[in-house]
Amino acid sequence: QVQLVESGGGLVQAGGSLRLSCAASGSIVSINAMGWYRQAPGKQRELVATITSTGSTNYLDSVKGRFTISRGNAKNTVYLQMNSLKPEDTAVYYCHTAGIATTGILFRSWGQGTQVTVSS
Repeated sequence: QVQLVESGGGLVQAGGSLRLSCAASGSIVSINAMGWYRQAPGKQRELVATITSTGSTNYLDSVKGRFTISRGNAKNTVYLQMNSLKPEDTAVYYCHTAGIATTGILFRSWGQGTQVTVSS
């Protein structure tokens, strides 16, 4: 079983910055990719950014140039640096990871979510 623990959300004024962190633990052999999704009230969950084991990244168009995803030295952690935040970035942000468990089975796991609120 794989667990994800997120931290770093909060309330910030427009133009401000926040850094989200996510750490994976449990029966993990390898992690193929980690990423962040978000869900605003009344909207579908959307992909914000992902990073693969080789370091390839992918971003939602609306956050390009403002958000940066990175992985920690331990490779089981992922960060999302969010700069120039806008009110439309307000959402619950979820960490997601996929990889191989010690059972040899592919796993996909979600964090519990962390609230990001950007005031205008």
